[in-house]
Amino acid sequence: MRYLGKERRIHKVYVTRNTEYHVRRDVCVAVRDRRTGGFLRGHMALSSIVTGGLAFHRGGGIFPNDKLPRVGESLFFVAKGRDLVTSPIESIDRPERETVARYN
Repeated sequence: MRYLGKERRIHKVYVTRNTEYHVRRDVCVAVRDRRTGGFLRGHMALSSIVTGGLAFHRGGGIFPNDKLPRVGESLFFVAKGRDLVTSPIESIDRPERETVARYN
């Protein structure tokens, strides 16, 4: 049976081609390189807020989404006074408990 109530989970992992962005309540708490599996300590997205998503269309148009990003959109962060746009999101997952414990 599928749960139809309000979403209560606070952790999400936005998976792009090369990187995983681990987010707690819309704040990036960890960034992991998908190739090596290692966490990137100095990544620009760390401690930045997920501001929304951007959809790039073939005709050259860019459509902003100021809500939570969806698969196919690029994550948009305002990071330390600079904007950061990722490659398109391939999936949105839940992190494993062991991974969440490593955030702190």
